[in-house]
Amino acid sequence: MDRWEDYVADHQVHDLTPDDVSKGMAEGRYLLVDVREPNEVAAEAYPGGVVVPLSSFEPKNIPDPQGKQVVFACRSGKRSVTASLAAQAAGLPYDKHLAGGILGWKAAGLPTNTGG
Repeated sequence: MDRWEDYVADHQVHDLTPDDVSKGMAEGRYLLVDVREPNEVAAEAYPGGVVVPLSSFEPKNIPDPQGKQVVFACRSGKRSVTASLAAQAAGLPYDKHLAGGILGWKAAGLPTNTGG
């Protein structure tokens, strides 16, 4: 991979609010890709999200979104930006992330799945 600065120069990541993402998922427009680690997801997960951990992140491991737009998500919104930039560097058009992560999701009053 190139240096982080190279990603930033060439690509940008668009912030989506928890309400935007929740509505888009309900309408079938967004595929939420959770890049948190399995132990984090086991404790609390996004309903309907798919897990592709950042620690072993390979853009090719992202499931086919089948016409949906991919939205990356994590705990606070930092790892999701990293994942989006890595996917873009691999040539994928995945330029959206959930700003605020699962912390923002819960603060917005949206549901999570707990206890694995």
